[in-house]
Amino acid sequence: MPHLQFDINFKISSDKKEKFKIFVEEKFCEIMKTGTDHIAISIREFGRNDLSLGRTSKNKLICLMNLDIRIGRTKSQKRNLAIIYMKGIKNILGIEDENQYLTFTEHSGEQFNLIEKNLGDWEENDDPLKKKKKI
Repeated sequence: MPHLQFDINFKISSDKKEKFKIFVEEKFCEIMKTGTDHIAISIREFGRNDLSLGRTSKNKLICLMNLDIRIGRTKSQKRNLAIIYMKGIKNILGIEDENQYLTFTEHSGEQFNLIEKNLGDWEENDDPLKKKKKI
């Protein structure tokens, strides 16, 4: 159950938030080879001076990202997702490339919990909430 967190230092419209959430969910599903019904997304809006990134000058728009994901994704998948998200943040939210920072935090599946169950470790093309057919 990924928790994809985006901290920004300005307010965005509801329409832009919805467009961004759809983008985030679709790209995660596509690149990370998983379903969408277990993806959690947080967009946190702060004041202009509440976030800092050492390489940016004062009063610039900033996006700090932390992506909590299950262990098992490849280095290539993670790098591709980072680049796609940074391009989307620039295109949708107007934040320049150099004003973005992304970290991945990886956990075993058992550390992700829904009311129904905790999740298993990631496998390609998994969809943890779909019932598996008995053979």
